[in-house]
Amino acid sequence: MTVRRRATAVAAAFAAATAAIGAAAPAAFADGTPPPAAIPPGLYGTKDPQFDGVFRQSLAFLAQEKAAVTPADQAIAWLAGQQCADGSFMSFRADPAKACDPAKLDTNATSAAVQALVAVGGHTDAVKKSVTWLKSVQQDDGGWPYTPGMGGSDANSTAIVIGALAAAGEKPADVKSAKGGKSPFDALLTFALPCDDPTGAGAFAFQPDPKTQKLYANADATAAAVTGSLGKGLAATAGAADTKGAACEKAATPEQGAHNGAAYLARTLAPTGFLKSAMPGATDQPDYGNTADAVVALAAAGLPDQAKKSADWLAKNATAWAKDNGPAAYAQLVFAADAAGADPKNFGGTDLVKALNATGPAPKAAASSSAPADETKKKDDEKKDDGISIWWIVGVGLLAGIGVGFLISGRKKNQRL
Repeated sequence: MTVRRRATAVAAAFAAATAAIGAAAPAAFADGTPPPAAIPPGLYGTKDPQFDGVFRQSLAFLAQEKAAVTPADQAIAWLAGQQCADGSFMSFRADPAKACDPAKLDTNATSAAVQALVAVGGHTDAVKKSVTWLKSVQQDDGGWPYTPGMGGSDANSTAIVIGALAAAGEKPADVKSAKGGKSPFDALLTFALPCDDPTGAGAFAFQPDPKTQKLYANADATAAAVTGSLGKGLAATAGAADTKGAACEKAATPEQGAHNGAAYLARTLAPTGFLKSAMPGATDQPDYGNTADAVVALAAAGLPDQAKKSADWLAKNATAWAKDNGPAAYAQLVFAADAAGADPKNFGGTDLVKALNATGPAPKAAASSSAPADETKKKDDEKKDDGISIWWIVGVGLLAGIGVGFLISGRKKNQRL
């Protein structure tokens, strides 16, 4: 994420690139991570996990929870085993027995893992440890960067941390920087474009332009910031209806910022139903992942009409994309379907949940309405215990093309949409 596309499509793009130049695939990747043929047992997906292993696993668990599916113990153990000694997560640890590389600690993977571990239950200590680490790397402005110590806060990273804090039972507004006393919501508002911006009124930027400090509208960052401003996470559900209309007002509160951002997304989606890829030369090509994220943001912000229209577009057009891109893509479509009131098990004729399950170890069980009450209560109690209430990555972004959304795709720094 960031100008870094954490796309699961990166492995396929790499394979295509090597084929184009007649090069053979290496026995292992440069940093020792396994090639697709050596995917660790328990991990969802068959592509190189170097950039998104933890992310796609986490999204898979969150999507399965929507359908009351319990992941296999092996899958849960793999994710839990990726945690570093200090509570953080990297995008992927090829050898969990080795200490984590401090230069590769990842606020986004950590936040996704927190939400996933809360969802599956029974990992209270691991969740608390990750939250403690996230708090320890909060920046003075109240936000978070992708990699601690590398650059300033960005809208996407800050938003996903908010989702993790909320899932863990924290009050994000009360998590303030040691120096300055700023909250994550304070940080998000600094990325909001003013209402008099001629092209992006109400949108959010990923970060200010490093040279001019000007903010440029970024639909990817906007979708993330809308859900974050509402205090919600990756799998946000529909919120109360927004009765403010499309008017943009000065974003003095997180809620107003979310309204403005959602209104911007609705205007941007209205002509076609989808967001466009930012890849050079592909301005009219749909970005399925970011469109799915926008659907979730719109629904969470109480704008169900445009959310439904774009979800319907995804149902007709995005299932082949999900099949090519794997678990994270399927998960994003599950989130979009659920938020927009559609059926993830019959989304454009595709059972997204079944397709997702098939990308990893067979789930333990799929809960049904006839499940014993004490079994359901046990799972609920576990969740309560857990506290319920991509600079080199820029290259990855360009390689991956149309990615899998703000979580695993295009946090494009200074991208002008």
